[in-house]
Amino acid sequence: MIKVDQLNRNVRGLKPSATLRINEDSNRLIQQGRDIIKLGLGQSPFPVPEVVTAALRQHAHEKDYLPVKGLYTLRETVARYYQQRDGIPRKADDVLVGPGSKELIFNLQMACEGDLLIPAPSWVSYAPQAKLLGRKVFHLPTQPENQWRLQADELDAFCQQEPGRTRILILNYPSNPTGCSYDAESLKALSLVARKHGIIVVADEIYAETTFDGQHQSMSVYYPEGTVISSGLSKWCGAGGWRLGVMLLPDALRPLQEAMAVIASETFTSISAPTQYAACTAFSRSAALDAYLVATRDVLKRISSYMVRRLSKIGLEMEEPVGGFYLLTSFEKVRPKLEAKGIFSSESLCERLLDEKGVAVLPGSDFGLDDNQLYTRMAFVDFDGGEALDAINDSGLSGDAFVEAHCPKLVQACDRIASWLD
Repeated sequence: MIKVDQLNRNVRGLKPSATLRINEDSNRLIQQGRDIIKLGLGQSPFPVPEVVTAALRQHAHEKDYLPVKGLYTLRETVARYYQQRDGIPRKADDVLVGPGSKELIFNLQMACEGDLLIPAPSWVSYAPQAKLLGRKVFHLPTQPENQWRLQADELDAFCQQEPGRTRILILNYPSNPTGCSYDAESLKALSLVARKHGIIVVADEIYAETTFDGQHQSMSVYYPEGTVISSGLSKWCGAGGWRLGVMLLPDALRPLQEAMAVIASETFTSISAPTQYAACTAFSRSAALDAYLVATRDVLKRISSYMVRRLSKIGLEMEEPVGGFYLLTSFEKVRPKLEAKGIFSSESLCERLLDEKGVAVLPGSDFGLDDNQLYTRMAFVDFDGGEALDAINDSGLSGDAFVEAHCPKLVQACDRIASWLD
C-alpha cells in the first residue's frame, strides 16, 4: 500500500478555500432536494457581454502556445485601458497575464520573499497563500466606523516596529467581504506611509469596474512606483470560469515581474489562446461594454440598497457598499436571540442558518475576524443576471419593486433570516 506520510508542513492544517467549499456544499444540498439560497460564492450572476463571447467564438481555432507573459496584443490593450482610466503612462511591458488574478497574486508572493500585511477583514485566500509559502502573515484591524478602511497611522505604527523588512500589503477595493472602498484622501495618506517604508502594495482591483457610481480611485495614482494592480475578467465581465487575470507592475518592480514570468514558465506556461484573444475585446472600450457596465452597476446598486434596508429593519448592521456584490453583516444586536438558540460564534451561526433556513452564507472568521464576533458575509448573487439586465431598462420598475420582481431568491433570503430571528 502506498502511503503519503510526509505532507509539506505548510500544507498541513489548511482547509479548502471557504468560498469554493460553501459553493460545493450548497450544490450538494440542492442535488439532495434541499431548497438552498446561495449567498456564499461570489460569482458574478451576469452573462459575459455578447461582444466578448463573439470574440471568443471568432478565435476558437487559435491553438498555439502564447508567450509566457501573455499575448502581446492583449498586453498592449490592457496597458492602454489602464492608462486611459488612471492617467498614468503604461506600456505592454508592464503587463503580465495569468490564469486568474488569484494565481498571479500567489506567484507574486512566491517571487517576493516578504511579510504579508492584509487588513482584517480580507478575502479568504490571501493568508492561506502566504502560509503555503511559509511566509509571515499579519492581519491589520479595521473598523466599521471607518468603512473598514486601513488607517495610515496604524499602518505606519506597525511598520515602525521592525523597520527595513520587506512587506507586501494587499488592498482589495471595492472589498470582498465589505463592499466598501477607499477614497482619494485615504489612498493619499496610505501612499505616504507605503513610500516611507518601501512597502509593495498589491491593489487588488478585481471589483473596480463594479463601483456603483463608476468613479473608482486607484492606489497607483498616488504611489505609482510601488503599486501592482491586479485584476481580471471574473467579476466585472462575468467570466470567472475563463480564468484570465492581469497584473500591471511599474518599472521599479521589473525584477519581480521577471521572476513571476519564470515561475509561470515552469508551471502554467500560458493562458488558453482563444481566451486571450477574446480578452482583447473585453479590455477595449466600446459603446456595448460601457452600456453593459452601466446596467450591471445599476442592478447591483438596487439590490445592495434593498438588502441593506431589509436586513437593517430586523436589527442587523452593515456598512453601505459602494461596489461589488457583498455585505459584511453584523448580528451583534441580535446576539441574545442567537445565544438563546445556542449560537455563540459566526461559524455556528452560518451552520445553523444553512441547516434550518437553507440560506448559505460565510462566517466572518473566514475573512480574518474573530469567530466570537457575529459577522457573516453575504454575496447577493443568487439571481438571473441575464433577466435582470434585460429588465433594467425596459421594466419601468424602480427600487424595491425591481428587486422583488427579478431577484426573488434574495427577497426570500431576507424573509428567511427575518423569520429565523423572530
